[in-house]
Amino acid sequence: MKIHKPTTPGRRGMKTVEYRKLLTPGTMPKKALTRGTKRAVGRNADGRITTRHKGAGHKRLYREVDFLYNKHDIPARIETIEYDPNRNAFISLACYEDGERRYVLAPKGTEVGDKFMVGENAPIKRGNRLPLDKIPVGTFVYNIEIHPGTGGKLVRSAGVYAEVEAQDGDFANIKMPSGEVRKINKRSYASVGSLSNDEYQLQNWGKAGKSRARGIRPTVRGSAMNPVDHPHGGGEGRQGIGLRRGPKTREGKQAFGVRTRRPKKYSNPHIVSRRRKKSRK
Repeated sequence: MKIHKPTTPGRRGMKTVEYRKLLTPGTMPKKALTRGTKRAVGRNADGRITTRHKGAGHKRLYREVDFLYNKHDIPARIETIEYDPNRNAFISLACYEDGERRYVLAPKGTEVGDKFMVGENAPIKRGNRLPLDKIPVGTFVYNIEIHPGTGGKLVRSAGVYAEVEAQDGDFANIKMPSGEVRKINKRSYASVGSLSNDEYQLQNWGKAGKSRARGIRPTVRGSAMNPVDHPHGGGEGRQGIGLRRGPKTREGKQAFGVRTRRPKKYSNPHIVSRRRKKSRK
């Protein structure tokens, strides 16, 4: 981590990842694997805000990352390790032996020149991708498919990993980063190792402008609003939430201690153990 000198109020306390030591110097995104894109910024198809505190931010060039990994039994070599503004993990430019290049998620510890392979007979090595039934119990994995052949959907953030806990019939028990243990089809593919940029969670952006550049808009306290805008609003001076059972959302729903998962969700039968509950201080 780079701890900045307090030359300005915004710099005081700022901590950032030292990208120069981790990324390949002098690299530019491969043009054939990039395209422009329009970000949803918290809006749905009708343009209505469904997720608050999102919007604006710096313009981003989208890198087409390969989550499908459908080139089996063809070794690939890592040519670069690059920054991707659309995700917090690093990406690598991989060159397969047949000459095709693709962007892939970079595992922790990967270096330029490393090789990986996708296939049932690939060795258990960092970056290699195999079906879950070929991966030994206790191995860390990332970029996991939910259904075979659909591409990696789970465990794709910076520094995270899941653990293969057991093989049970047609399923493998996977312990997720949240602590949840769930069943996934044993023919689904996963990559061995953990993801890069594990220091991402330790960053301190230092000032509001950094968050705005990343597309994060300000969060206003409910108690600072008017009663028409939030259940906590109103009152003379600083006020508490009153005689309510607990904090509420802007829509008037309970904010803590209530279950939000649908009782009949399709994936309920595949959950072996629920995730850890966060302690409230």
